[in-house]
Amino acid sequence: MTVTSTASLPASSAAEATPNKLPKRAALVSFVGSMLEYYDFFIYGTAAALIFPKVFFANVDPGTATLLALLSFGIGYIARPVGAVILGHFGDRIGRKTVLLFTLVLMGGSTLAIGLLPDAKSIGNAAPVILTLLRLLQGLSAAGEQSGANSLTLEHSANSNRAFFTSWTLSGTQAGAILATLVFIPVSSLPEDQLLSWGWRIPFLLSFFVLVVAYLVRRTMPETPVFEDIKDKAKVARFPVVALLREYWPDVLRVIVCALIATVSTMTAVFALGYATSKFGVARPTMLWAGVLGNVTALITQPLWALLADRIGRKPVFIGGVLGCAVLLFPYFMLVTSGNTIAIFAVAMILSGVVYAAPNAIWPSFYAEMFEARVRYSGTAIGTQLGFLAAGFTPLVSASLVGEGPNGWVPVAIFVACCCVISAAAAATARETHTVDIADLGKRRA
Repeated sequence: MTVTSTASLPASSAAEATPNKLPKRAALVSFVGSMLEYYDFFIYGTAAALIFPKVFFANVDPGTATLLALLSFGIGYIARPVGAVILGHFGDRIGRKTVLLFTLVLMGGSTLAIGLLPDAKSIGNAAPVILTLLRLLQGLSAAGEQSGANSLTLEHSANSNRAFFTSWTLSGTQAGAILATLVFIPVSSLPEDQLLSWGWRIPFLLSFFVLVVAYLVRRTMPETPVFEDIKDKAKVARFPVVALLREYWPDVLRVIVCALIATVSTMTAVFALGYATSKFGVARPTMLWAGVLGNVTALITQPLWALLADRIGRKPVFIGGVLGCAVLLFPYFMLVTSGNTIAIFAVAMILSGVVYAAPNAIWPSFYAEMFEARVRYSGTAIGTQLGFLAAGFTPLVSASLVGEGPNGWVPVAIFVACCCVISAAAAATARETHTVDIADLGKRRA
């Protein structure tokens, strides 16, 4: 009897030969790593909306301070395309696992440093400058996290369930948002003086434990059989970004435009949080709990959307969810500004937890399947991070667009809805890949 090692099989066969082990383990590793890394990333957004205007930008008027704090949030997204080029290069050159370990250390270290940073009263203008630099480091790290985790999980998965297992990377991101918000809820309930002096630092200092847990979980994961296959065959691109832009520029452009759907996420998580609490007197815990409920709902619905995408295709689920978001933005703002707690919880669960969860669950496989393995990390990283620039500055743009009065949110809703429609149009031009073998993904078509 001849025993065949899965290591000697082609990449697609190796993934099929271990359906109950490595795909599940890869999904778990990606889930935990993304959860803990994006815990770090999301606590900055919450702090930028509620805390930083009074702590690091206290030397200007409140309105300007809010805009500067939101600008510092958006600056983290400026670093992400740069990080995508650098980390994408090494992810396609030396492997997915090594780069993913580096992103954890960079994110954890910069977040811990923010928690230890003296405020503007102590060191003056140096405080916001250092804060912004640390936010840039967070952006560099985040640029490589999701794309690397998506590639890792996709390349360990069987052809029949790639969307399902890869969706757990974004479920991890949702869990990170939940964890960040749950930590901030008791902190935000502290008396104002305690909150602004030391309370806000607690979520950032906890990142040390986040870093240790994520590193221990991720370091034992093997490299993907797909990457090992192209490495063994000496097919690793010397300069992956050059090969990507030469051969796959239409797909990179397509991912950039599709990624505009992320404007929905930062609009609800950052802008709407500050808008409802400051302009309409909605209690901070109410908005924070609404975010938690939306993300908890998404943890349930995202795997279900991904299962559907494995059956009927990526495009119908992605496009349907994106257009659904465009429609629901208007009732979302109407109910969030109503002050009715039950209505706020319900609309947050529907928009974030059900409708937005559809494209959020699908894009890890949808984008990654546009590229072949030798440029997959770079392609998804660069495409998404350039697209996410719009999401990063959505809170700032929204704060600039918002008008006076109870319907001041209308320009914001129109802006984000337009981003959704453009995203759906770009997705409609993509190739459907749910029935394509992993070895044939990204192959140029005649």
